[in-house]
Amino acid sequence: MYKITKDGKTMVGCNEDNWRTTSRIWFASKNESRIYGAAFTGSRVVRKDVLAPQSGMNEAGLVFSRLASYHPNGYVKQEGKKQIKDEVSYLSSILHNFSTVKEVKEYISQHDHSIFFDDVFIYVDQSGDYLVVEPYELLEGNDSTYVLSNFCPSITTNEKARQLERYKNGKDFLGLHSLDTTLSFCKAVSDTMHVCRKRNGDGTLLTSIWDTKNGLLNLYFYHNYDTSIQFVLSEELAKEDHMLDITSLFPENPEFKRLAEYKTPFNVAELRISLVLIAGFLLLLTFLFLWTYFKSRNAIKFNSIKVVFAILNLLLVYYLFVLATNIGIYYFDAPYHHHNSDLISLSSYLPFLLLLIILPLSAYNFLYIRLNTESTWIKSALFLNNTLYFILMGAFGYWGLYSIFH
Repeated sequence: MYKITKDGKTMVGCNEDNWRTTSRIWFASKNESRIYGAAFTGSRVVRKDVLAPQSGMNEAGLVFSRLASYHPNGYVKQEGKKQIKDEVSYLSSILHNFSTVKEVKEYISQHDHSIFFDDVFIYVDQSGDYLVVEPYELLEGNDSTYVLSNFCPSITTNEKARQLERYKNGKDFLGLHSLDTTLSFCKAVSDTMHVCRKRNGDGTLLTSIWDTKNGLLNLYFYHNYDTSIQFVLSEELAKEDHMLDITSLFPENPEFKRLAEYKTPFNVAELRISLVLIAGFLLLLTFLFLWTYFKSRNAIKFNSIKVVFAILNLLLVYYLFVLATNIGIYYFDAPYHHHNSDLISLSSYLPFLLLLIILPLSAYNFLYIRLNTESTWIKSALFLNNTLYFILMGAFGYWGLYSIFH
């Protein structure tokens, strides 16, 4: 995100980079418990018909944006402060009740913000003052421009921050051009900072540009900056509270269509169940192979193939667990690199190991089945295990886990 203040006008631009297909905008008017009406954008569903706010602005021109970040301390509860029980209510209440960064700071200082240990927030008011809210630090400023990306400024050097290309692009763009608060200039900044990854068309899901002085919001969908939809905050708040599906407001976008049709265990429950079932079968077959191997270790030709299957099964069971718990694998470049786990990063090479070993392993398995008179059910188990490998390789190929040339 970025903010620009010039001649008494402040513009705030936010890029939400995500692979969700549930992008929404909603408007909540003021009432007995709300001093200000506000607009919010978001895509993460918390519960039925409730989404987590990702960015927003209220009638007083107070804007906020939320960015994913990493803090080495993780979750450390702050004793003596108020606990945040519901993130949606908490974040919404700030825009509904405050108009300046000073007020926001006073309110946030009373709360334990450690539940947001993987987020960094920024609040910008109409005057151009801004407040960066980290899990354990609050940073204030009033520079005419400010750029923030996926890091905590208090613990991140400028050299480290500039390794994030979108942050570097935004800083460099603002440094090379005369400041302007027109929509066309802000669109250019947002475009410069957007991302479009080669896999599955993933990248900047939504760009929102907030005009804090005139109460205007311009949206650009799925890193297409040719089409914009503008909302006048006062007009929308004059209506009843309402939510709009952003995907239905824009013309068809081929890249987004490809993303929406892309199936993963995180958006198709049957695939997640299938991963669990395959992992269960692999574990069961592993115990069976080891038991029969030690039972007749020297009496059967090619008996060691059971040990090979058992070892490979255990590795794949772990990898299936990784696939079921790390959504980024399906969207970032292969082999996937996890920011905080070398083991997960290393496991991303297992599909390549399976690809290398599958033909000699299948030939070895065929010889075992052909040359031995062992029970039919053992041979069937080996054939089933081999078949599961081919099924997994097909899934790995569909998910782009072999796409190393991107």
